[in-house]
Amino acid sequence: MPADTSPFGDFLRAQRARIAPSDVGLPDLAGRRVSGLRREEVAVLAGVSVDYYTRLEQGRERTPSAQVVESICAALRLGRDARKHAFRLARLAPRDQSAPGAVSADLQQLMEAFPDSAAYVVDATFRVIAANPTAQALLGETQIDGALDFLFLDPAAREYFVEWDVVARATVSALRLAAGHTPPHPDLIPIIDRLLRESSAFAALWADHAVAGLNITYKIINHPDVGRLELTYQTLDVRDAPGQQLTVATAPAGSPSADALALLGTVRATRARS
Repeated sequence: MPADTSPFGDFLRAQRARIAPSDVGLPDLAGRRVSGLRREEVAVLAGVSVDYYTRLEQGRERTPSAQVVESICAALRLGRDARKHAFRLARLAPRDQSAPGAVSADLQQLMEAFPDSAAYVVDATFRVIAANPTAQALLGETQIDGALDFLFLDPAAREYFVEWDVVARATVSALRLAAGHTPPHPDLIPIIDRLLRESSAFAALWADHAVAGLNITYKIINHPDVGRLELTYQTLDVRDAPGQQLTVATAPAGSPSADALALLGTVRATRARS
């Protein structure tokens, strides 16, 4: 990696560009040549020297203390997920345990307890590693085989997700959070590198440096078998398997989407028997 850059420095530059001077009580004068805050302004807000902060952004200083990173996070007004990501990039976060590839029997049983909902588990690469019958029918083989490839490389994804832009942005934001884990999932960086080469849409979103957990709670889907579905999503970290996440998609009882979701489970069961 060149001496004048680092993942932590790239992240800091992207974050300060998001903040208007007025957001932190500074005058927003005409003729500013940078979007967002200047390095000097971040340094003052964080209580560090301009030279030291500049070296952090340029990758010439790679061992900041936890206190310094905390001060910079506060100056940049980072949220919880972005703050955790910053600490990981600065190599200050505890190492995360490697996520096991298999889903526990208890979690599998829990998914099966939601017959009228789509329940599935993904790993840190967003690979679907377990799904109940309704989720299998909702996602289809293409997404189960490669959710990221479907989202960014398959034109059908823009028909499937009515608000594709929202889903794509949230997915990349969560993917960047996963990439900051120490160490990241061994398959994650190769997947990111390939998507950067093959998808201009992914590359543009990745360059934005937004960081947050997978926080989409509502999706509208045009499903090829049952038509329009309006679903509420709940995503939970699997406590005993870091990197895994359980997602449960539901629809209000008695709604057309609930009927369609129940039909999907029936369709899946029928196909499995044929």
